[in-house]
Amino acid sequence: MIMKAHYQGRAKGVPSLNSHRVHPRITELLAHLDRERAGLHAAVESVSPARREERQAPERWSVAEILEHLVLVERRLTYLVATAVAGARAKGLPAETEMTPVMWTVPVKVFLDRSRKITAAEAVLPRGELDSAAASKALESTRAQLRATIIAADGLALADVVYPHPLVGQLNMYQWIGFIGSHEARHAAQIRDLAAEGAVSQRSPATAD
Repeated sequence: MIMKAHYQGRAKGVPSLNSHRVHPRITELLAHLDRERAGLHAAVESVSPARREERQAPERWSVAEILEHLVLVERRLTYLVATAVAGARAKGLPAETEMTPVMWTVPVKVFLDRSRKITAAEAVLPRGELDSAAASKALESTRAQLRATIIAADGLALADVVYPHPLVGQLNMYQWIGFIGSHEARHAAQIRDLAAEGAVSQRSPATAD
């Protein structure tokens, strides 16, 4: 059965879902993205604004840099989904006939395992061009573009469209969309660690040299 989705507070330029009957798999993925974005917002809010631009160590990203990285990743992956689906549609990509959930097929545990260090590609390394406020605003824009891209692909057999992921191998487009949310959750956890470490350092007594 096709479900009717109801989303509040949609970004400017994003098609309304209230009047669109969305496939259950798309509804599931959009809910996943919304949930992880809410978690990211909460993580950022746990860090005082004055400390969001600071690195706690030379080799560690600041909150602002993490957010800039997320902007770059979401922008690139939105392009990936859009171009991959457009190419498959041009070749006759069929309509989706499956109704089963898809998030269980996403290797979320692998993406969230922060004991395994992952080196970001050069193209998505933060360049210090955005402060935390500007990066947060840019994330609203990239999310609007991503949601529009997903809705444009609604009803198509996205499991038939695959592209390799450098960590886990071939992922279909449902899984790539799931990865975007899971990647955001990984960095939300990183921000929560920064918040906790900052709170501890603020409570520690000052020491003389």
